[in-house]
Amino acid sequence: MLRLLVLLLICLVSPLRALTLTPLVEGLNHPWGLTLLPEGGYLIGERPGRLLRIDAGGERHVISGLPPIANQGQGGLLDLALDDEGWLYLSYSEPGDGGAGTAVARARLQKDALVDWQLLFRQQPKVAGGAHFGSRLVLTEDGYLFITLGDRYSERERAQTLDNHLGKTVRLHKDGRVPADNPFVKTAGALPEIWSLGHRNMQGAALRPVSQQFWAHEHGPQGGDEVNLILPGHNYGWPRVTFGEEYGGGKIGVGQSAPGMTAPRWIWVPSIAPSGMAFYQGNLFREWQGDLLVGALRGQALLRLHLDGDKIVSAERLLTDLGERIRTVKEGPDGALYLLTDSGQGRLLKLTP
Repeated sequence: MLRLLVLLLICLVSPLRALTLTPLVEGLNHPWGLTLLPEGGYLIGERPGRLLRIDAGGERHVISGLPPIANQGQGGLLDLALDDEGWLYLSYSEPGDGGAGTAVARARLQKDALVDWQLLFRQQPKVAGGAHFGSRLVLTEDGYLFITLGDRYSERERAQTLDNHLGKTVRLHKDGRVPADNPFVKTAGALPEIWSLGHRNMQGAALRPVSQQFWAHEHGPQGGDEVNLILPGHNYGWPRVTFGEEYGGGKIGVGQSAPGMTAPRWIWVPSIAPSGMAFYQGNLFREWQGDLLVGALRGQALLRLHLDGDKIVSAERLLTDLGERIRTVKEGPDGALYLLTDSGQGRLLKLTP
């Protein structure tokens, strides 16, 4: 209890800071995925299932060639990532027998159309309902793709078993092959692409500069949002352990810790509903270098988390007067931060000193 009170007090303390927000694109329909294009402009995915290219002059182009997408609840067109070879990776909720599940594919962008389509991953099993799809995509410098996945809400107990993708992170080669050194490759009955288990609904993930550590955060149930350092083969507890509770009250699992369960590096009680995250390494905000920046949906703020080694030691709430749900956080090559706000009139904003 004392630790929770300390965390809450730290989160409430925010020194005055001069920040500039510049609207770049407005009138977006629940934007979710964002990629900054090397030639200038942006790719923006709208959750209902539309992919836009915004050119350097601000003109919008609708990209054709998307697959069937289950636009229901929290599902739809989710994250985007672009690699150095020109492949665009897309995460989306895929309809099929039994309901829907998160899928990941890649394609190339050619004259505002997706071509050379390759399906890389399908979450199994598909589940009815529109909650807890995840999903963020993280590309590594050494050629791997991390995928964060939700537990699909109604199937939360299966986050603790290795015969499914519910409540897991997945690690693949960028072409979809399973790496031979994944932690469960030789475990009988386990799906070999699984990297970690015991997650609820992960909507933020990032690689830490230099160390290339894989970090992610996830939504807790009525409190207990977590930030985790994701290590191979580790079990992060859900739903056996959590700092949250049932909606309307009531204990979940065995408590806040248990043998064999990896503890979070940070928690939020009450929940902020985190979404999107990035480690800052630019020069515009020199005092932020190495800090972790997290968007908040329910909390309607940008959170700056300061680290000491692998420990998060403080949190600062920024943009609290914006009054919008921050869905996605990206650092640009210019050192500015690019934020997507989530609503039927969502915006792309640029944050500078």
